[in-house]
Amino acid sequence: MSGLISIIIPTYNRAEFIRETLNSILVQTYKNWECIIVDDGSVDNTADLIKEFQLKDNRIKYYHRPEKRIKGPNSCRNYGFELSKGDYIKWLDSDDILNINALETTSHYFSKHFDLIVSSLEYIDINKNIIEKDHNFFSDNIIQDYLIGKIAYYISPPTWKRSFLNNRAYLFDEEITNLDDWDFNLRMLYENPSVAYLNDKLIQYRIHHQSLSHEINKLNFKEIKSEFKAIKKHLLLIKKNKKANPRILKIYFKNRCKNILRMALVRNDKHKFYYLKELLSIEINLLRFGEMLKTIAGFTIYTVFRKGYKFL
Repeated sequence: MSGLISIIIPTYNRAEFIRETLNSILVQTYKNWECIIVDDGSVDNTADLIKEFQLKDNRIKYYHRPEKRIKGPNSCRNYGFELSKGDYIKWLDSDDILNINALETTSHYFSKHFDLIVSSLEYIDINKNIIEKDHNFFSDNIIQDYLIGKIAYYISPPTWKRSFLNNRAYLFDEEITNLDDWDFNLRMLYENPSVAYLNDKLIQYRIHHQSLSHEINKLNFKEIKSEFKAIKKHLLLIKKNKKANPRILKIYFKNRCKNILRMALVRNDKHKFYYLKELLSIEINLLRFGEMLKTIAGFTIYTVFRKGYKFL
């Protein structure tokens, strides 16, 4: 047995899910692991539930996010990393489920000098029913396709070599609440890690009503602003590091702004003028003046007459 794996789990009021997550860790065929849970201030029975698991296995460690640190899963992940001792790091969300052989399958690549080992996953719903959806995570143009969402690693499929992470300026951006995995994985990819890709579906990734991915469709203003902030951050990064053509991400951002503005108009959301400003700004940046005029016309006509949606 070689290579201690640190499994780091941030949690917040997920008692209804985290039991299954921890059970999937306890039954792993690979035994050299530690599980570090960092609670972000749960007020449900998470603490009592985790104490039950600690009595079963002392490899499960339970901590609370220090009050001086920003609330959120990214603070918890960074804090968990600081507490961890593993040669390899596996971030896990508190509603994900590991395949019984997940760690063992991954460990086969530990001696081959990979900085990152990333597997496929299986999407499930709240009742663990399989959702028929492909997980696209490999590309010949990784950074460009990751930037515009053609591929995704998410949080849980990757396993990172600690020595690689130790050399990074910082890990998770604690100021970002949405697209945090997108931001983290991209910044790591900019550093040219050696990557092993496994077709095995080693993770069950749960999609449910509490998933952050649903918050954009709910027009959660905080999460939309976080998404925009993350995209603008990477526009600046790729302008400097030349890892991809910024125009490709600008066009992606324009289309995201347009889709969100459409939803905001139809629902008469109070933040529609903010989304209009963001869309016009990126259209001007792209020199799409014709599109800009259509956007202004469509927004004005729809706001006044509830017609003109086609202009957007």
